[in-house]
Parts: sequence; structure tokens; C-alpha cells
Amino acid sequence: MMPSPFPPACTALRALALALLTLAPTAWAEKADRSKPMEVLADKSGSADLQNQVSRFSGNVVITQGTMVIKADRMEVRLTPDGFHVGTAWGAPGAPVSYRQKRDGVDEHVEGLAERVEFDGKTEVMRFIGNSVVRRVRGSETVDEITGALITWNHGSEQFSVQGGTPTAANPGGRVRAVLSPRPAASGATR
Repeated sequence: MMPSPFPPACTALRALALALLTLAPTAWAEKADRSKPMEVLADKSGSADLQNQVSRFSGNVVITQGTMVIKADRMEVRLTPDGFHVGTAWGAPGAPVSYRQKRDGVDEHVEGLAERVEFDGKTEVMRFIGNSVVRRVRGSETVDEITGALITWNHGSEQFSVQGGTPTAANPGGRVRAVLSPRPAASGATR
């Protein structure tokens, strides 16, 4: 069986990384998503170059696999010689790439937005590039949020890094920002 075009981590954004591991129960993205078929929809075009092992889609691209949904203006996925997929998704002006997936075993989702998203199935790394935001959402409430110019998720080691960047209208200081909610107290715990 060929590995999914998205790393298990991408199929997960497992938990909100190392910092969030201490704040949230250990529950990753829906494990069942990996075994679900992947559907790719695009308004303008789709092509596959079998000799070079590359597929391209453009125009309101929507990728769905189980609870995972990625939306982008265009996307390119390459199959490496060792059977893994690497890819890039690009947003359009005013319409960034979006990512959303349910976490496993809890009623929460992980959501991400960026101008560009890169993923590598072999290294299990996902990079949100340009005006990046990643959130852990419970119902309609944002529980944790991380923003920066570049957010790198290493799903194999369950760690993230975030970097600031050039100041923009939305982020005049170009700073990194993290808002992390405290973990709910256990029943019967005293303070």
C-alpha cells in the first residue's frame, strides 16, 4: 500500500506541538483518516505527469481525506522514488491556504492558515509559510493559537517551531505570538 500524499502528521497536526502537549490531553488527529480515500476537487485544471511522478491542480482546490480538509488556490504533489509524497499548496491574494482536521478522541479540531503550505510525507514535516496561524479549536472557541511568519510542525517528534518575520499590516512588529490556554483541572484536584 502506498503512503498517503499527506504525512500522518499532516493528517493530524497531531497536537498543538510540544508546548501544547503539556496543556492538552494526549489525543492526536483522527487515526482513521489515514485509511480513508483522498478526494481532490479543482475548478480550473488537474494534471498528472506519470513519468516525472507529479500532479498539479488549480482553481479552488479542495482536498478531503476523512476529517482532514485542505483548501488552496493551487497545489503540486510529487511522488519520491521511495514512495512518499511531498507537496506545496499556494493560496491566492486574500485567500490563504486553509487546513482543518479533527483531533482523535476529543471534540476538537486543529486549523491552520498560511500563504503557502509545504508537506513532506517521509520526514512528517508540515510548514505554514507567510502570515501563518495555527489554532486548536473546541466547538467554536479557540483554545490555543500560534502566529508567525513560519510555523514548522515535525509530527514525528511532536514538536513545532515558530519564527517571526517582516512586519505587515496585520502584524506591524513581525513578532511571534502564542496564546495557550491552561489545561482544565482534573476532577477533584485541589489547588
